Amino acid sequence: MIGGIRIMDLDRFDHAILSELAGDGRLSIADLARRIGLTKSPTQARVRRLEAAGVIKGYRALIDPIQLGRDHVAFVELRLSDTREAALEAFNAAVMGVPEIEAVHLIAGNFDYLLKIRTRNMADYRRILAEVISTLPHVASTSTYVAMQAVKDDSPLDPGS
Repeated sequence: MIGGIRIMDLDRFDHAILSELAGDGRLSIADLARRIGLTKSPTQARVRRLEAAGVIKGYRALIDPIQLGRDHVAFVELRLSDTREAALEAFNAAVMGVPEIEAVHLIAGNFDYLLKIRTRNMADYRRILAEVISTLPHVASTSTYVAMQAVKDDSPLDPGS
């Protein structure tokens, strides 16, 4: 169940709405309705229902970080010295305040977290690693992998799959 909507309650129109908005969140209701084959009123009602249920979490501009000079990407395997719930919560709260950290995933494996870090260059990354990441609560060790090229870097989920 997603915010009061059962996954099986999403019909082909809901999936079409999600697919269209994932591709272009700025579509007008009129254009969206035309693309999915409904009139404006039921399309708008469906969009509002999907928003209210949290299926549609929001809308935002996709910014090209390379155009902003932030084209250095590193992935960091991070191990904590303590993995009790309080330690995880302290670490989770601390990473929220680090703008260079784009993504944080708690991992089931040989390390605890996988971080995606974006900076201008290697010197900036080294500074962030030493002065920020290494000082986060309960950090015991890190291993860095520098990305040479982003072959595929899509975030929007295809709701039809």
